Amino acid sequence: MAELHVVGQVVGGSGFPSQNLFCKWGIVAGRSWELLEGMEQGQTQVDSAPDGDMVVWSHPLDVHYSCKGLTGWPKLHFQVWSQDVHGRNDICGYGFCHVPTSPGMYELDCPTWIPEGSVGERIAAFFLGGAPRLKLEEVIHNPGDRFRLQTDTTGTVHLQIGVLMKDFEMHHVRNEQAAAACSVWQPRKVPQQRQLELA
Repeated sequence: MAELHVVGQVVGGSGFPSQNLFCKWGIVAGRSWELLEGMEQGQTQVDSAPDGDMVVWSHPLDVHYSCKGLTGWPKLHFQVWSQDVHGRNDICGYGFCHVPTSPGMYELDCPTWIPEGSVGERIAAFFLGGAPRLKLEEVIHNPGDRFRLQTDTTGTVHLQIGVLMKDFEMHHVRNEQAAAACSVWQPRKVPQQRQLELA
């Protein structure tokens, strides 16, 4: 079977209304994908950054999959939470992005959003806190019901990911087929550093 190894880190977050944040993350894949090693979900520590600076998590990601087909290409999904001085947590944003479909090193910026809620929910959130939340977390990464939501943009989760592929060509799977199965934008690839020649 073909194998996919994703190694990297959830670097941090920026552009959120709070600077005292942590992130819950997960990776989901279709039925034809089997997790060989690694954890499919996790949570970062809380970081408090000065205003205007990026919140830094530097949380490791390391998953190893085998696959029988390309359907259900892996996706990363995120929930960014704020924590106040009393230890109360409130949602600041939801987001997801696909794992890149070509081997290499990538820097990904995952935009996040939050449900607007009704007028009453917005007034309650303004005076009491507690932004509207999703009842089903699957809505974050499943496109079926998400188009009906009215949302506001919040901030961005920053990632650095390395993608390794093994035996895809042996099983007659080309990168173009993987990209077509994923059918999403391709993130920017980090240029390889030039080797310095020593004299």
